Amino acid sequence: MTERDIILNELAQGLRPMSQGIEWFDTHDPQEQSEVLLFLRHHCMQARAVTEDGPESIRRAGLRPTHTPAVLITRGPMDRQLGKIADLAPVDERRKAFRLLVAVLAVADERRRERFCSDGCGHWWHRLPVAGG
Repeated sequence: MTERDIILNELAQGLRPMSQGIEWFDTHDPQEQSEVLLFLRHHCMQARAVTEDGPESIRRAGLRPTHTPAVLITRGPMDRQLGKIADLAPVDERRKAFRLLVAVLAVADERRRERFCSDGCGHWWHRLPVAGG
């Protein structure tokens, strides 16, 4: 587990405010931001994100349905759309993509917890304390 793993999972679980997540994301150069977005995409797929997660993820991310990442997430196979979202280049779109991918991870991981981890599990990220606590 890396600091990046911890921060992203804290954000997805609501243990760290998104404002801190955006500040953290903004400290990275464009190449590192791309890596973070690709990493998030991978985690979303591992958490078994599905197309139906799109509307709730958009809502949680605080995006308008017309924002580019929000439009993409509702149009086609999840893996392909998450890849397009992770590849967005403009800084403003990257921040929206970051917020949306964190929200997708949150929605998918909540479902995974309910279905597969409700009686306990060995996932380290399901045992994180509140950030700073």
